[in-house]
Amino acid sequence: MFKRSVMLAVALCLAIINSGVAVASKLSPERLNKDLTPYGAERAGNKSGTIPEWTGGLLTEDIPKSYVRGMHHPDPFEGSKKRFTITAQNMDQYENVLSAGLIKMLKRYPDTFYIPVYPTKRSASAPRWVYDNIYQNAKTAKLINNGNGIKGAYAGVAFPIPLDANGQVNPLKVLWNHITRWRGVFVKRNASEAVVQRNGSFALVTSAQEIDFVYYHKDGNEKQLDNRLLYYISQIKQPARLAGGAILVHDTIDRVRDPRKAWGYNAGQRRLRRAPNLAYDTPVASSDGIITADDVDIFNGAGDRYNWKLLGKKEMIIPYNNYKLDSNAITYEQMLKKGHVNPKFTRYELHRVWVIEGTLKDNQRHIYTKRTFYIDEDSWTIAMADQYDSQGELWRVSLSFLKNYYEVPVLWTALDVYHDLSSQRYYVAFLDNEEKTSLEFDDISPPSKYFKPAQLRRRSRR
Repeated sequence: MFKRSVMLAVALCLAIINSGVAVASKLSPERLNKDLTPYGAERAGNKSGTIPEWTGGLLTEDIPKSYVRGMHHPDPFEGSKKRFTITAQNMDQYENVLSAGLIKMLKRYPDTFYIPVYPTKRSASAPRWVYDNIYQNAKTAKLINNGNGIKGAYAGVAFPIPLDANGQVNPLKVLWNHITRWRGVFVKRNASEAVVQRNGSFALVTSAQEIDFVYYHKDGNEKQLDNRLLYYISQIKQPARLAGGAILVHDTIDRVRDPRKAWGYNAGQRRLRRAPNLAYDTPVASSDGIITADDVDIFNGAGDRYNWKLLGKKEMIIPYNNYKLDSNAITYEQMLKKGHVNPKFTRYELHRVWVIEGTLKDNQRHIYTKRTFYIDEDSWTIAMADQYDSQGELWRVSLSFLKNYYEVPVLWTALDVYHDLSSQRYYVAFLDNEEKTSLEFDDISPPSKYFKPAQLRRRSRR
């Protein structure tokens, strides 16, 4: 009897030790050099071969020879042949790889909306120094302030291996990876936005935008951040009645501890005013109320009003490598159609995505009672989002049409499109097809005083 008890105790100890070793192995940063990519995705392809192995993404040698920095990007996958097309008539065959939002879009616009699916190209890539920082973050990054902030992370996704100490995936860490993902250091773009009405009519608002990703300053470090994430300036160029107006935003990392700061400049009044409440479900005026402040970038800001859970990692059809949609060979009239952008210019692929769901807490308010995010494993970008109303009905569908800006390199959006299913209108951000240049990236940012409210006032008055 004594021997049996001893053996059971030894077996239990060994099980605990082995379990601890297994968890430690899962959490090891060395996985980023082995079974995971430097960004934290599964390096291997899937069993069927429809998702290939990641072999580095788009690299310098993959850039089309015709490309000159600053021009619109030639499509490196121009010769790809379409695998199949999903329509309202055949979507039942593909239901297991479609989001609720895409299914709803097919049903809402059965005669005009379709999903062209191409071979999967795992084009996501980033500079070596970003990968090095991600490796360090894997060793030190932690959630703080009840998950509303992070510590021990800088210049890379915070949680490339988004597991808790017990080896379980933490959905908040997955969400933080979207917020801290690589999008460059300093970016300039001339772009338009538009609300496309139910009848297909639209009016453009064109602006010059500048984004300084303070979190990614090469010469900086976590101690210097002071809870800063980025600075953003947008100055309206057209139409004439709005020209000269501007907005300045100082985004923080932990927005519960230190809320976003924003200022708006009214050219007609020549006055700069503090915007007091540009967060959560505050409607974005330029979208005619179709999106909320935290819809920008598909999602941004604090996630503290929701309870988050992981729905799994799945193979799903998402927008990817959308070079044609961002081409200067097409006009806005050709692209912006009733109900949705013209599908013939879009490209979708099969990728593995993290699916997380946020359910509104009982003591909180927001116009969305539930949000489902589909996050690309290779870039940690929310590629699609489904937003539900107070009745639990799917209300709004957001799509980020991704592509690799291979001169950087960085996988980011070519176009963000937000559909309101009830009004059958949609809002489009980052239109630049009719601009002379695409996004301009720089590794050096202006001095911090450039993003002070007083500087914005002076520049806007010129």
